Amino acid sequence: MKKAYRIPVALFAALGLLIALAAYAAEEGPGGPGGRKRHKPMYDPKTVETISGEVLKVKEFPHRRGTGTGIGLVLKTDKEEIPVHIGPSSFLEKQGFKIGEKDRIEVTGSRVTGKRGKTFLLAAQVKKGDALLKLRDEKGIPVWAPMKGGKMMEGQPKPEMKEQN
Repeated sequence: MKKAYRIPVALFAALGLLIALAAYAAEEGPGGPGGRKRHKPMYDPKTVETISGEVLKVKEFPHRRGTGTGIGLVLKTDKEEIPVHIGPSSFLEKQGFKIGEKDRIEVTGSRVTGKRGKTFLLAAQVKKGDALLKLRDEKGIPVWAPMKGGKMMEGQPKPEMKEQN
């Protein structure tokens, strides 16, 4: 190959590689490959309901962003067995709220359908005996959501767990 052709061919190859990388990064979302991706909020205030029953199974699962773990469970009601997504295990630990198999609980949350077509309840609050754990506000914003400048974002609920009388 002549020297005159080497430089344009190398530039053309580099340009092609840059275009391919840009297309790949655009497919991966705003964070690019390995970066933080935005996800569509699943909580829908229009589908909020309250169900109660017995906990069949409690499960800890890896968070979809790779930071920590979450708590989920299967709740057996009079009508069905439904998976319930509770929240980050670290948040439940800080609140001193424990859920175990055979516990009777009441869950208020949004019934949603996941990517794979499976229905589950995204919990906003859980009541166990006299204890009430608030997980989300009426819009579905998690109480453990990130803070701006060390302060709660405006309109964001404060974490709350209280004994009811």
